[in-house]
Amino acid sequence: MDTLFNNLDLFALGFQNTLLLFAVSAVFALGIGIVVGAMRVSPVPVMRAFGTLYVNLVRNTPLTLLMFFFAFGYPKLHLVQLPYTTLAIIALSIYSATYVAEVLRSGFNTVPTGQAEAARAIGLPFSQTMTLVIMPQAFRAVIPPMMSVFIALLKNTTVAAGFSVAEAGAIRANLSERGEPAIVVLLWVALFFVILVGVLSALQRYLERRWKVLR
Repeated sequence: MDTLFNNLDLFALGFQNTLLLFAVSAVFALGIGIVVGAMRVSPVPVMRAFGTLYVNLVRNTPLTLLMFFFAFGYPKLHLVQLPYTTLAIIALSIYSATYVAEVLRSGFNTVPTGQAEAARAIGLPFSQTMTLVIMPQAFRAVIPPMMSVFIALLKNTTVAAGFSVAEAGAIRANLSERGEPAIVVLLWVALFFVILVGVLSALQRYLERRWKVLR
């Protein structure tokens, strides 16, 4: 307990930044994933090709390499200079969006094709068919895998520790400089992550019950 209470400042800062990385990246990943997922099932061949290329290229690239590019390659492009935290959010968002897109695409496939055909028959364009007919049903069908993507995103935030972002993954290195035992620090960090994952799992169960009633 002394390791925790004597270093509450570092634990608080680390998990505050972890939650910031997770929350902002989750929002952007969801937004990008919705667009890319819609492209994957678009009737326009060019959009389908772009969505497929994006997913296959980014998803097959290790997150560490993607983070490495934004941390060390992006500054050499002489564009707008951004802090490491912002660059980490961009990398996490781009990477996680591919999994969001694939989860949503599987959800789109659970919606009977007759509903999309009926929507087109009454004159709805593809965009309205997706937003009004297909997406609401698809989201309900993919709650468990979607939450798994966000849980993975939460844990992936620790990769940012290797690129000068002071989040939970960096707590062990910082406390080692204060002479704290590494194994004890890692156990505390692991415990906090278990609690956060438990919160997301509880949210998943709530949404499943809530949306099951609304069906």
